[in-house]
Amino acid sequence: MRFIKDLNDGDRVLDVYLCKYKQSAVTKNGKTYENVILQDKTGTLDAKIWEPNSLGIDEFEAMDYVEVTGEVTTFNGTLQLNIKRIRKIDAERCNQRDFLPCSEKNIEEMYQELLGFIKKIKNPYMAKLVNSFFVEDEQFIKRFQYHSAAKTVHHGFIGGLLEHTLGVTKLCDYFVKNYPMLQYDLLIPAALFHDIGKMWEISTFPENDYTDDGQLLGHIAIGYEMVGNRIKTIEGFPTRTASELKHCILSHHGELEYGSPKKPALIEAMALNFADIADDKLEMMTELLNAAKDNNDWLGFNRFADSNIRKTTKME
Repeated sequence: MRFIKDLNDGDRVLDVYLCKYKQSAVTKNGKTYENVILQDKTGTLDAKIWEPNSLGIDEFEAMDYVEVTGEVTTFNGTLQLNIKRIRKIDAERCNQRDFLPCSEKNIEEMYQELLGFIKKIKNPYMAKLVNSFFVEDEQFIKRFQYHSAAKTVHHGFIGGLLEHTLGVTKLCDYFVKNYPMLQYDLLIPAALFHDIGKMWEISTFPENDYTDDGQLLGHIAIGYEMVGNRIKTIEGFPTRTASELKHCILSHHGELEYGSPKKPALIEAMALNFADIADDKLEMMTELLNAAKDNNDWLGFNRFADSNIRKTTKME
């Protein structure tokens, strides 16, 4: 199998992919065509069927595994596949690990590292709360370990939520060691909980798309509610501590226009916001530059980076 990351302009393709998305469209001249997004574990590829009713274009839908024949071209600086033939194939013939993007890091090792930070929480109420999710709730643990952290922008792969949460937690641990005013027993739980709402904001693979609750509520509100409900089951949990933890969750995007209902009002909330932004942006850039492969030229304007970007020149 030839993976999407290894395709180049001009390549001819005869291979199997997961159809992530399919939608009919119309050109300016009124001609019908199909927009298709193909996926394997290395990424996605925009594809077009310019003659959807021609011979060799069989019936298929999104989330089907399809055998595709076509040619890779470049459009606006991005690879695109012109599909000549396509047919649905039996999912049982396909190894899902070849078609679903996965973290390159070991999931069990990442989780054990995360547990190491949890063991250092001393406040009995906060320790009980965190352990009730990350140590005792087997259903939560399994979903958390294999969920993505986003649909596309960063950490949009199996294990992505765990990898992102660990990255944010490690940055917060660094902040605590260098800024003594920060309270470990508030900041680390906030880092652990800040994105757990994404487990219900985004569906599991292979869909990995926004759910109804994701569209209507968003992960900040969902996570806030999850933590708030669990706190109610812990007798004597300090009201002020609960409010401070929930504030960190509500404000972790930093700005109202970025989806936070509140702006950071605590130093721990500000530190969490910085850690979240750093891990988001650096992973986003890593994925963009990896996708560029050997292209060392300017890659064009990226709306998430809000800049035209390119790879750094290697120093000898």
